[in-house]
Amino acid sequence: MQLSALLLLAIYLFLLWPLARWHRSRQSLAPAVFAGLLLGLLFGGSIHLAKGWGVDTEWVLGWVGLIGDGYVNLLYVLVMPLVLVSILGAVVRVSDTRALGKISVSVLAVLLGTTAIAALIGVVIAQLFGLTAEGLVEGAREAARVEELNERIGRVSELSIPEILTGFIPRNIFFDLAGHRDNSVIAVVLFAVLLGVAALGVRKDSPEQGAAIERFVGVAQAWVMKLVRLVMAFTPYGVMALVTALIADSSWADIFNLFNFVVASFVAIALMFLVHGLLLFINGVSPLHFFAKVWPVLVFAFSSRSSAATIPLNIETQIDELKNAPAIANFSASFGATIGQNGCAGIYPAMLAVMVAVPMGINVFDPVWLMSLITVVVISSFGIAGVGGGATFAALVVLPTMGLPVTIAALLISVEPLIDMARTALNVNGAMTAGTLTQRWLGGQREPSAV
Repeated sequence: MQLSALLLLAIYLFLLWPLARWHRSRQSLAPAVFAGLLLGLLFGGSIHLAKGWGVDTEWVLGWVGLIGDGYVNLLYVLVMPLVLVSILGAVVRVSDTRALGKISVSVLAVLLGTTAIAALIGVVIAQLFGLTAEGLVEGAREAARVEELNERIGRVSELSIPEILTGFIPRNIFFDLAGHRDNSVIAVVLFAVLLGVAALGVRKDSPEQGAAIERFVGVAQAWVMKLVRLVMAFTPYGVMALVTALIADSSWADIFNLFNFVVASFVAIALMFLVHGLLLFINGVSPLHFFAKVWPVLVFAFSSRSSAATIPLNIETQIDELKNAPAIANFSASFGATIGQNGCAGIYPAMLAVMVAVPMGINVFDPVWLMSLITVVVISSFGIAGVGGGATFAALVVLPTMGLPVTIAALLISVEPLIDMARTALNVNGAMTAGTLTQRWLGGQREPSAV
């Protein structure tokens, strides 16, 4: 083991001390998350440089990963218990089940509507930047990815809409509580709703037993939320570790090779953030106030590249900072992690479709073709949890449906991690926007959101 590697690890551990002091001295989590982000950028850059000098950086990153990956694992542990007890608690306390239906419809309408806008933005930006699949060099990694995608394309493309929707229905709730399926979150949401409706039936038949169920659910919620807050306290250290590993492992050569696509992707994502802000503004919500409250969640989503792992922080921020009702926060965070993802299921497959269609001589602004693409994108964004794989497998659904080859999805593997960070942040922001707009529209209906 190299002395220089030990020195790097010692520096990293030393940096945790001022971060911890800064965290303890602030009541809000946001300043500590920002400090963790900056320290991660600086230390990650140092490791990237040390790698070129022959330092055993993999050993150092292994210990850094203990904090970063360990924190993400803890968040995954929280997801299913949090979703189960929160949705169950929202249903148990409602007297009018129609309110829950309105919440679900409102959240889904925002998620799917913004995904349609995201697809249109993806098409326009791809054309403005002149993106095309021509000239992309296929290397060893890309060739391997093409082979892998071709093996899976048949299974993905053959899924019908009824089959995708059937996949949302839980068959073994313990299997889904363990998160063994890509659509387990939706399955747990549906189970919690059914369990809550059954509790309402018990309350109607026996008010005493109904009250006992409500007390039990209240205790479970308080217990799980205390656990959530315990884990949330480690967010600055998790962000610092994740950003450190991200910067240390970045391949700038790959990024420069596909620089135009990277820039175009970030422009499209930035425009979609502006669309979220505009929707909030039109509905009487200050975008500046909104983004000031949610940016720590976006930082974590950016660094972790996981919408599912961000669910606990998403819910807590919506409830505590945005003052959204717990039922609305839980539905929007849960649905937003698997349905209508603006970045992964909206912008990305639309841009890839344009890149492939243009060399084939297709007029991407032909109204029929454009509307077909947007419709396919919206439908596939609703079912992407049923096929798994995030943005790449969203493309696997959209491209074959439009009669386009899927090879482009493999050729962009080099820059996927960089773009995926911003896409994930956009996905999570879309979920919080859906929750905030739903709160604005249905804010008077507080009963289903009691805690």
